[in-house]
This record gives sequence, C-alpha cells and structure tokens, in this order.
Amino acid sequence: MIQLDIFSDPICPWCYIGKAHLDRALTEHPDHPFQIRWLPFMLNPDMPREGIDRRQYLEQKFGGKDGAVQAYLPVEEHARAAGLTLNLDAIKTTPSTVDAHRLIHWAEAEGVQIAVVSKLFEAYFVDGRDIGDAEVLADIADGCGIDAALVLRLLATEEDRREIVERDAAARGMGINSVPTFIVAGKHAVPGAQPPELWGKVIEELRSGVASAS
Repeated sequence: MIQLDIFSDPICPWCYIGKAHLDRALTEHPDHPFQIRWLPFMLNPDMPREGIDRRQYLEQKFGGKDGAVQAYLPVEEHARAAGLTLNLDAIKTTPSTVDAHRLIHWAEAEGVQIAVVSKLFEAYFVDGRDIGDAEVLADIADGCGIDAALVLRLLATEEDRREIVERDAAARGMGINSVPTFIVAGKHAVPGAQPPELWGKVIEELRSGVASAS
C-alpha cells in the first residue's frame, strides 16, 4: 500500500470538492494502492472556540458582501460539476475546527476516519450545522459507530487539543499554506482539488511502478 496523506479542513469547500474528485477516482480504480489518512490544517487557527457569525466572517475575509459572492462563484460551479450540494445560506456560524479535527483524529483509531470526514463535510455544507458544537460532533460520531458519550466526555477535556494545534503548525512548517494538499508516499505534494482524471493517471502510474518493482 502507498500512503496518501490529505491535509484538509472540514469547513473548506475546496476540500469537500477535492474529496469528491478523489472518491470518484477511487471508485473507478477499486484496485488503487492508497492507504488514506486525513490530517489537520486549520483555515482559521486563531478562531475563538465559539466561532463567529458566518456573514461577519465572510465580509471580513473578502472585503464585503460582493467580494464574498464573487469568491464563492467558482466554488459553487465546481461543486455542481462534482455532483455536490452546497447549501451555503444555511450556514450561520463559521466555527473553530479544532474539535472537529480531534474527532477526525480519534476516528482514525476507530477505523472510521473517512466516514467521519464525509459526515463533517455534509453536516456543514449541506445541513448548515455548527461542527464546532460538541453535541453536533457527538451526533456525527454516533452515526459512524463511535460512542457519542465518550466523544462528549473527551471534548469536555483538553485531550489531543495540543496535538492538533502542533500538527497544524507542522504542516505550515512543511510549506503547506492552502488545502486540500495531498502528500503521496510521503514525498510528492499534490495541491488543490484535482480532477478525477488526474488521480486516475496517478493511480495507474503507481500501479505500474509497483508491478515493475515486484
């Protein structure tokens, strides 16, 4: 197997789109060699724990409502092309994602990391849920077979919070400054929401290399 590390943030629409593209490629190449791991990168590492009003966040980031609308036009276009639903008007709060990343981290140990990542994207972009809220995260965990009561207890502590912050800082130290960023075999960086066709070529090249080496 070949390690595919994905640096991502569950409130990043390009990460949602990038996952959809990768998923399509993996479905079309079921004999792919990837072992996938999702790693933390926070778009807003200094976000307060309670998050902030979504409209305020967008206007601050993009210099007003018109700037926010223009910034999201290509996002919505690419999401539609990927067959995804974006219900952006339903999002009321831009959350801190530290706790969502803690859940993703715990989900890896439970063997359901990909399912949890998928549910986080859907909860935020389709249902407009606040994925910085512990009850929401526990509900997502429960839907993926993780003990919700345990998740609530852990979220009430500082368990693994420092590790998430340090992993985010380490990613920036590696030169990662935008997501999604895919790292193939610990060596090759593939930035951005790449189309399924590119992933298909990568998979074929990797399979050819593995066959040649065996």
